[in-house]
This record gives sequence, structure tokens and C-alpha cells, in this order.
Amino acid sequence: MRALVVSGIWPPDVGGPASHAPDVARFLHRRGWRVEVVTTASHAPGEEPYPVHWVSRRLPPGVRHVSGARLVAARARRSDVVYTTGTFGRSATGATLARRPYVVKLTADPAFERARRRGLVQGNVEEFQLGGGGAAAWAMRRARNAELRRAAHVFTPSAYLRDLALSWGLRPERVSVLPNPVPPIVQLPSRDEARRELSFDGPTFAFAGRLTVQKSLETALEAIARVPDASLVIAGEGDRLDALRERAVQLGLNGRVRFLGPQPRERVLELFRAADAALLSSAWENFPHTVVEALAAGTPVIATDVGGVREAVEDGRNGLLVPPGDAAALAAALQRYLEDDQLRERLRSAAPASVERFSPDTVFGELEQVLQRVAR
Repeated sequence: MRALVVSGIWPPDVGGPASHAPDVARFLHRRGWRVEVVTTASHAPGEEPYPVHWVSRRLPPGVRHVSGARLVAARARRSDVVYTTGTFGRSATGATLARRPYVVKLTADPAFERARRRGLVQGNVEEFQLGGGGAAAWAMRRARNAELRRAAHVFTPSAYLRDLALSWGLRPERVSVLPNPVPPIVQLPSRDEARRELSFDGPTFAFAGRLTVQKSLETALEAIARVPDASLVIAGEGDRLDALRERAVQLGLNGRVRFLGPQPRERVLELFRAADAALLSSAWENFPHTVVEALAAGTPVIATDVGGVREAVEDGRNGLLVPPGDAAALAAALQRYLEDDQLRERLRSAAPASVERFSPDTVFGELEQVLQRVAR
């Protein structure tokens, strides 16, 4: 069988799709599939055991979109099925031109993400479903629905997002939950070794991901400022970096917040291993890869109770959940976690086992079955 994997980002980019798409490509390649990849990148991607075709992000947006759709169409003609983790418009157009079926991994509401980036709407994803944003946002919703309804199958990482997708008119039998798998945990140092290597001294929390409005890291900074002696290490890049640096200074957090920039997945896992807990302060979410990564590394997660987060983080079992946008509540959870030794050890000991159900063989095996059925 032949599969074309399409992703808007690819290593060394950071973010869920930049981890998921390579994992899928490697899995299918090991299983004997002929795999090709189409992505966008600032520079030529690294060598892989399968072809990786790319469109430069330096092209103007319109030219980049047309080039991407044409590249998907060209490579899809050589494939039996297209699996896309992003750039849905280009993927749908290219697959349709090539007369090939396509399967979508939906990680968010793409219309909402586009509308937020363009400043058309504020608020969260639930509020967006009620309307707003004018004619441009309306057109984005229409395009989203058309792209997804033509898909042979749609995967969502959480039941929360599946319910949302069904509200757009997708057929229930074509939408199923496929959670994000745990990463391979091999040769990670002990927690003490990781802390020494990363120069962690005292209570330290960790965040990894895109530095965007969605992640609401201003809330995390305000919470850290309320917890004496606690530090926060942030791995990632994004358009909020300068604002977050400035806010950290305003809060008097000099020396208590470290911005590491983008890190490879192996380093992120070491970061989580060393941390007292992973911290997620998002205003909205689906099913974050980093939550599963932290738990797999044996580290509890303290997070806002949004989207599908609670499908991985169980309050009082492997982490703590708080309302979004409430720095005081988040600070109280961090303080409680640090002060209660029994709670901390109970959550830490439960973390790895809580994500065993997300093993790569199970998750990608289900994905492969759907791709085989669709390809036939």
C-alpha cells in the first residue's frame, strides 16, 4: 500500500503535528507501506527513510497555498490514500484533483484557529460555534465543513472534539476518537540526574509547546509569582515570546522563569522528567501531546480543565485540574501540590500507568486499519 502523509509542520518545528506526522510515517514505513510526505518548511527537512517534499514558507501566502495543493495532487497520484494532519484546504484540494481518498487527523477547529490568527474573533472555541467574526469567519466555517465532509474518515484525539465535529454536520460513522500516543520512553535519566543536568534548583514546573494566545501563559506567570520560590521553565517558540518576557519582568520573576526556546522531543521528555510537575494554563485545548508526554515520563500535570484535557488528566489521580483564566486557582493548586508530600507522591506514582492505554502500537494500529480500508 502507498500513503501520502501531509503536515503543515515538520521537525525541527515544535508542536503536536510535528511529532505526530513523523511518528505515523515511520510506523507505516516499518509496516511495509510506501510512504511519502508533503510539508511546509523554512529550510529543507532532514533526511528520512522515505521522500519528504516541501513548500517554502517564504513564499507569499497565496502562492504557498497553490503550490502546496499542486504538490499534494502530484504526490497523491502516486499513493492509494492521503493522511493529513493539517493544511486541510490544500490537502482536500490536492487529493480531490488526484482522485484519491483522504483521511483527516483533526486537532482543533481549523476555522476558529484561522479566525483567531486574523483577529476576526476573540473568546474560546465554544463561543466561536455560536457565530461571530462577520462574513470572513462565516466563509471559514463553510470551507471547514466542506473540507471535512468530503473526507473518507476523520480522527479526533478526544471525545470532546468529536462531539464538536459532529455539530458541523459530519456523519458519525466517519468520525472516531484516536488519542495521541505516548512517546517512546527509552534511556531517560533518573529524575535527580535530569535535575542536575538542567540545573534545576528548588520547586520547578515545566511547560513545552507553542507560545500562543491559546496557551495563556500569562496566567501561568501570574500563578508562579504567587508561589514563593517556585520556578517555571518554558520550552518553545511563538508570537507571544516577547510579551511573555516582558510580563515576567513586570511580575518580578527575574531568575524564576527560563525561556529555553524550541527543543527536540527527547529534550522535552528530559525536561518533564526533571520537573516537579508539568504546567498547562491553556484557555482552550483539545488533547495536548505534551500532557501525554509528561505523564509517560512519570510527571504529574497541573492544568486548566478545558477541552479534552480531562480525558488524560484525572483530577487527584495523575494531576490537578483548575478553571481556565484563574491565576489564583492555579497558584493554589501549585502550592497544594508542593506542600502535600503524600499527594505529590501519589500523583507521580500513578502517572506512567495512566497513559498505558495510549501505546503507539494500539493507536497507530487502529489508524492503519482505517487507512487500509479507505485505500481499498
